[in-house]
Amino acid sequence: MSKTKNRWLIALAAVGIHISIGSVYAWSVFTNPLINTYGWNLSAVSLTFSIAILFLGLSAAFMGHFVEKHGPRVSGMVAASFFGFGMIGSGAATMLESLWLLYITYGILGGIGLGIGYITPVSTLVKWFPDRRGLATGLAIMGFGFAAMIASPVMASLIEGVGIPWTFFILGAVYFTVMMSSALYLERPPEGYMKEYAAAGKQKPDMAQLTANEAVKTRRFWYLWVMLFINVTCGIAILSVASPMAQEIAGLSAAAAATTVGLMGFFNGAGRIAWASISDYLGRPNVYTAFFLIQIVTFFALPNLTVALLFQLALFLIMTCYGGGFASIPAYIGDIFGTKQLGAIHGYVLTAWAAAGLAGPLLASWIRSVTESYALTLSIFGSMFIVALLVSLLIRVDIRQLKQANAEPAKKERLSS
Repeated sequence: MSKTKNRWLIALAAVGIHISIGSVYAWSVFTNPLINTYGWNLSAVSLTFSIAILFLGLSAAFMGHFVEKHGPRVSGMVAASFFGFGMIGSGAATMLESLWLLYITYGILGGIGLGIGYITPVSTLVKWFPDRRGLATGLAIMGFGFAAMIASPVMASLIEGVGIPWTFFILGAVYFTVMMSSALYLERPPEGYMKEYAAAGKQKPDMAQLTANEAVKTRRFWYLWVMLFINVTCGIAILSVASPMAQEIAGLSAAAAATTVGLMGFFNGAGRIAWASISDYLGRPNVYTAFFLIQIVTFFALPNLTVALLFQLALFLIMTCYGGGFASIPAYIGDIFGTKQLGAIHGYVLTAWAAAGLAGPLLASWIRSVTESYALTLSIFGSMFIVALLVSLLIRVDIRQLKQANAEPAKKERLSS
């Protein structure tokens, strides 16, 4: 019998993978250097990031079954290979001054590594922490949220010191090493892990054990999809216009607005671990309902918050809900679909992220240009959260019916005995 691994070290390995791939959110550090060095325009450089996020969503959706079939160690190694070599290839692309090669290396190869690397640790942690699902997944996804804060100054320093190509080479080698080392420690928990905990009645039983293909045929899957889509769409939209909106509504200076945007990144990361941990005690349905109630109030209030501090606090609160939505969804999936194919189901749900990544910024800029008012823009997003709130209540009906269906056989068994 092999010794059972320390689940907290499994969690640390998961953070290692997420803190590596989360550096994608520091892409903007490369933007001006790429424009100034190679003469590429802003939209062409920004497209690299968009391609990476698109392939994150696509690979998470289509590779979820691969993760379940081959396990976290193999999947983590595949993610490390795609992401690491995508970064190293980006160094070659910039050395050759080829924008199309950059799209292939950073966008497609790196994006595939992002998607597989995102779902692999999360699906593993849910199985290792049946007693603290929210906390465990929040830890890993917090790493993804905080990664840009760590990577940005490092990237800026390397670009200045060794140039763009060697920055990609160095980061690619470092991320490959960290991700590969983390992947080698990952594994599924042994059969019957924490059965004493479950037997003592401390662990709430999962409401179902569905495959990914079975899950997508249920109403509650699409309820989750819609809730995540709205939460991410509105969150990304706020991120994309936060600086000019803060200057227009609250009268912040350009420097103060930039600082506010930086702090929003901190609250995005902090919200992931905080809300996910809270969900272990309040329950996932209550936390999601809280997200939408908070954001209905804040989105409708923002146009009237002309005091800079109040405006900033409202933005920070929104960001905690934005990050918390990402971190709480894997545990929610485990609760209502089970852990049989959690990675694959999580991958399918994350298509909402890919869709929102495209819809959010486009919707925000289009509404702003048509209405010429951030007030109306925010009101429209506030209305979207009313829809999300209704969906968060509808899924409760579905969950209640599922619980009743599960209770019937147990009741009959007690009566017959």
